[in-house]
Amino acid sequence: MARGRVRALGRGRADWARRDGLPLAAAALTGTVALLMLLVVFGNITDFDTNRQFVRHVLAMDTTFGDDDLTWRAVTARPLQDGVYVLIIAWEALTAAVLTLATVRWARGLRHGLLAPARRATTLGLVLYLLLFGVGFLAVGGEWFAMWQSSRWNGVPAAERHVVLGGLVLLVVHLPGLRDDGVPG
Repeated sequence: MARGRVRALGRGRADWARRDGLPLAAAALTGTVALLMLLVVFGNITDFDTNRQFVRHVLAMDTTFGDDDLTWRAVTARPLQDGVYVLIIAWEALTAAVLTLATVRWARGLRHGLLAPARRATTLGLVLYLLLFGVGFLAVGGEWFAMWQSSRWNGVPAAERHVVLGGLVLLVVHLPGLRDDGVPG
């Protein structure tokens, strides 16, 4: 029984090895973003106050240029600021969970040749990721709350890196050749 199982595992690896490297690249990139998000969530939970201060300053707009035409948008109520921060962490945790599930699905899909569930889960996780950093940090934080004006609390460059990474992974995951549902790439 065990010997037959070992042969079956070996055949699965041989079938996997004959495939082009695109599914493996999609799996590795998905896993990379999942790990990144897991570390972000871990950092925000274990060092809660550091990024809470970041969110407070961005929302308060207290380190921007101080233009009255913009600062009317400021949110200065601490409970509301902290609520936004907790929502950000929850969104990050959801994103990390979906991308971790997607990574597991890639591992199974590589073994069994079924990639569509992995691609769907990755797409959902990356959309959550891109909404967080594109809408949340670039549009809302960067533009609405003028985060780009702050020399100390400017998260725009970091958010841009996340958007580029997420967009790149999304493109790789949807390249022709990764479909396994009988429909041409």
